Amino acid sequence: MGLPALEFSDCCLDSPHFRETLKSHEAELDKTNKFIKELIKDGKSLISALKNLSSAKRKFADSLNEFKFQCIGDAETDDEMCIARSLQEFATVLRNLEDERIRMIENASEVLITPLEKFRKEQIGAAKEAKKKYDKETEKYCGILEKHLNLSSKKKESQLQEADSQVDLVRQHFYEVSLEYVFKVQEVQERKMFEFVEPLLAFLQGLFTFYHHGYELAKDFNDFKMQLTISIQNTRNRFEGTRSEVEALMKKMKENPLEHKTVSPYTMEGYLYVQEKRHFGTSWVKHYCTYQRDSKQITMVPFDQKSGGKGGEDESVTLKSCTRRKTDSIEKRFCFDVEAVDRPGVITMQALSEEDRRLWMEAMDGREPVYNSNKDSQSEGTAQLDSIGFSIIRKCIHAVETRGINEQGLYRIVGVNSRVQKLLSVLMDPKTASETETDICAEWEIKTITSALKTYLRMLPGPLMMYQFQRSFIKAAKLENQESRVSEIHSLVHRLPEKNRQMLQLLMNHLANVANNHKQNLMTVANLGVVFGPTLLRPQEETVAAIMDIKFQNIVIEILIENHEKIFNTVPDAPLTNAQLHLSRKKSSDSKPPSCSERPLTLFHTVQSTEKQEQRNSLINSSSESVVSSNANSILNSSNSLQPNMNSSDPDLDMLKPTRPNSLMPFRKAKALYACKAEHDSELSFTAGTVFDNVHPSQEPGWLEGTLNGKTGLIPENYVEFL
Repeated sequence: MGLPALEFSDCCLDSPHFRETLKSHEAELDKTNKFIKELIKDGKSLISALKNLSSAKRKFADSLNEFKFQCIGDAETDDEMCIARSLQEFATVLRNLEDERIRMIENASEVLITPLEKFRKEQIGAAKEAKKKYDKETEKYCGILEKHLNLSSKKKESQLQEADSQVDLVRQHFYEVSLEYVFKVQEVQERKMFEFVEPLLAFLQGLFTFYHHGYELAKDFNDFKMQLTISIQNTRNRFEGTRSEVEALMKKMKENPLEHKTVSPYTMEGYLYVQEKRHFGTSWVKHYCTYQRDSKQITMVPFDQKSGGKGGEDESVTLKSCTRRKTDSIEKRFCFDVEAVDRPGVITMQALSEEDRRLWMEAMDGREPVYNSNKDSQSEGTAQLDSIGFSIIRKCIHAVETRGINEQGLYRIVGVNSRVQKLLSVLMDPKTASETETDICAEWEIKTITSALKTYLRMLPGPLMMYQFQRSFIKAAKLENQESRVSEIHSLVHRLPEKNRQMLQLLMNHLANVANNHKQNLMTVANLGVVFGPTLLRPQEETVAAIMDIKFQNIVIEILIENHEKIFNTVPDAPLTNAQLHLSRKKSSDSKPPSCSERPLTLFHTVQSTEKQEQRNSLINSSSESVVSSNANSILNSSNSLQPNMNSSDPDLDMLKPTRPNSLMPFRKAKALYACKAEHDSELSFTAGTVFDNVHPSQEPGWLEGTLNGKTGLIPENYVEFL
């Protein structure tokens, strides 16, 4: 039930019913007034809480924006860049959302708090003032009326008439005040229906606008969210593969650490304790020592892991002699004495073990350095890129595409090793391989066939995409621009030997077919890259850094699959010039000598003139066997123009270029001004003071070619002076 109406006619009667009705209206106004006061208080608390929430979210966004991911390796994949950028994207979305929240908070005071306070003060406050006036006039009227009724009838007529007139005036004024009060009460009751509710509606509208802005932000963020989800999944998949590789390497190192030592430019290096004579006696100081047999240079760096760093200045001496210290001549074990040309006295050193001392003694006695040759983890010589090899791969591909193209986890699920080896032995049998039948019996499971294909590729003497091109493919995958990656990989593929390229084309066409059926077999291009990257581009040296590059090997395979028609069926664009290659490198060769890591891999072989002709003939013969006619023409053209293009910037094709001196400059000797650690087989490692023979300009700008102890290689031009 609502409130009964207040009739103006009842103001004159001022009946008890009128008074009760008026009280009910007054009680409603008091209730509304208290509610509005509480609502204003709660609204202010809400605004304060929203401000605190916004401040906390902004601080959270700032923390996200300031953090930067650092990935292992010298470059990042697209997926890693997407993940690294995600925190900044999150921060941007949160900041944008909080900007809208702040606008809502600022409007909340204007659209909610201020109108409510105004309604309470101006309308309800005015009604209260009218009530005070009405109560005052009621008291006055009742008092005068009682006084008037108590007048004696014996009073003079004039006095009675004056009293009657006064009462009439007071009654009239009371009636007018009563009418005004009733009007104000009813006005406030009606006004609250819109003036009280309208600010709440405006506040809710601002809240809805804020949420709608969040919805629009979510829609705009959806594309990046999907890309980020895919990148996270790809990174997780690569992590699993990388983790297993690193764990396998760690186990190998635990079992036999000596076989997996890093190839070092030094003949010997490691920790030795050096005896130093002090005023209070002698002490043994731990040093990290390196020895270069060519220059007989010993470098000693005082370093103790427990103290957290170097304990003094580096010292280099030239070895004169090295003698094992007899056990009975010193209380320490594993000691040997070293005499230096440029330092008086004997330097006594303590090795870490008897075996360690033997290695140091052998190195300093002029014996050949003990290096670990890089061995391929798979059997060598059991598989070749010959007719049998192509037949095996074609049979496996034919079986997969006709019988198992839609099998889930194709190439990811591994077959039983004994079955795989048995199938390979059957396929590699010359009698079986020579048969024209291209199908493999249905008794062999698809996972056995796919594992046999991968195993055969790993059994090749070297990876299908070749060791000497491995770093170039990785560099291509690290380029920032996708078009540049495709272009560089396109060029590198056409530098592979003909049979390698034919086999790679056969395999990529097949993997493209597999990827086209990824909805059934769940093997996307990214998944196939994870499976075949380490197989086709395995590194020559097994290190953690090489394992970290597996993700870029996978990207190379992804690019080959996605662009197989262009890469294998079209001729690549002309390679960059030397000047362009050097400009593309971040470090300038003008400001300092080129470092070993800034130049591409170049392999030089000294060949006779007859061997040059044989190389050209073999190139022409192999090019005529090409499956793709355009590729054959490109090889023939390149072989015919081999001599004029000797200055090509192609870093890997340099292995085909014979070493030749500059006719304008005779062979000379040169002395090294600085030490340099080789990055590749084509470079020489040396220390300051090393003397080189047969030094002459190289075909690489900024590099010289020279001979050191019978080995020919590259030397940074600004590192030496001619003698």
